[in-house]
Amino acid sequence: MAVLLGGLIVSHLAGFLIYYGHREEATRAVGGYAIAQRIANLARLVDEAPPEWRQKIVAASNDPSLSVSISGSPLVLEGGNDSVALSVRDYLMAQPAASGLPEPRVATLVIDGRAGDPHADGGARSHHHVGFSRHTDEIQVSVPLKDGEWLSFSAQFPSGANTASRQLLLAMGIMTVVILGLSAWLVRSVVRPLDDLATAAQRFETDLNAPPMPVKGTHETRQAARAFNKMQSKRRELIENRTRILAAISHDLRTPLTTLRLRAETHPDDDDREKMLATIEEMNTMISATMQFARDEAQLGPRRRIDLAALLASVVADLSDSGLPVDMAPSAPVVYECNPSMIKRVLTNLIENGAKYGQAVRASIATHSSTIDILIDDDGPGIDPAELERVFQPFYRLEGSRARETGGIGLGLAIARSAVEAHGGSLTLRNRQDGGLTAQISLPVQNQP
Repeated sequence: MAVLLGGLIVSHLAGFLIYYGHREEATRAVGGYAIAQRIANLARLVDEAPPEWRQKIVAASNDPSLSVSISGSPLVLEGGNDSVALSVRDYLMAQPAASGLPEPRVATLVIDGRAGDPHADGGARSHHHVGFSRHTDEIQVSVPLKDGEWLSFSAQFPSGANTASRQLLLAMGIMTVVILGLSAWLVRSVVRPLDDLATAAQRFETDLNAPPMPVKGTHETRQAARAFNKMQSKRRELIENRTRILAAISHDLRTPLTTLRLRAETHPDDDDREKMLATIEEMNTMISATMQFARDEAQLGPRRRIDLAALLASVVADLSDSGLPVDMAPSAPVVYECNPSMIKRVLTNLIENGAKYGQAVRASIATHSSTIDILIDDDGPGIDPAELERVFQPFYRLEGSRARETGGIGLGLAIARSAVEAHGGSLTLRNRQDGGLTAQISLPVQNQP
């Protein structure tokens, strides 16, 4: 729209300059013809009048727009050569009374300080302006009389200062508004499918089962819509196939694990029996966590409006009752539409991690202009900055051991980030300056209905 507006301004300005130049030229031509008629009539009247009447006629003919005088020599020492001067001179020479007399002298003058007195350099100055000619506003004419005297005239051209009238500016403004309005409507109709594509992409980011976007608009946008719908379908099939494969593997693994559990429970050695049962339980936990990660990434689940502050407070209270050193800063209610079970699982995971590696955990929630931030601070040793992003990779752990008591199987943070991103938010970790780690959940502020 800015480029279009710039083009309109340039085209309007060019048209205005052309119109202005032609209007000035036409105004000067018409004004020169009217002045020539008046001069011819006065010259004829003075030439035919008795000598004692001439001064009276000259004095009566003077007015603000025309100055008349009689002298023994011409006021204009040299004739002008611009189009108006030549036209006036030709008109005067064509009059019957001009036959046999010297040629009248006509010149146009520039009254703008650049061309001073016409007699200063021994002759009249004549200028022929093209385009803007508002400075050339005076014409001087010396007409010979039959008795040898010269009748001189100095007349003002009609002013062209009102070229940019209110009507013209209003017409140009209305034309600009109409063109911009139609152009805005057309441009909007062209780019609306691109907005739909962006909206569909954002919706698909948080909802794998989002409906396909409508195929409409220009040829290019229809192609983009078809490609996006195809990509969405392929990605949905890929996630669903992976989930089915994991479910099949989980089912196939649980059967021999159940058999192993039964055999382990009948093992005569108590120590070996406990170790085998713990290993089987760890394998079951790994399978369940893997299935949970796959299900969370495949679908967001039902959403409803809840109070995030109340949900965080309930998680803190439950974990505190279980003996974990965690508390929460007071907070006003924060109403948000989400999947409560997923957000609760994220909060529980982050608080338990903080309590596991730190001496105390503090939770808080704050609402900003564009985000809702939930902070989980602990007093632990923190994480090497190079590992802050790698810990979110599935099955990645900072410890070399895979024992349950030293940190699980490495899916907790991956599941937490997947759940937060499914809500359109982000989960990040950062080391605190005074020691410890901060886990920050940033959820986008929703438009309240």
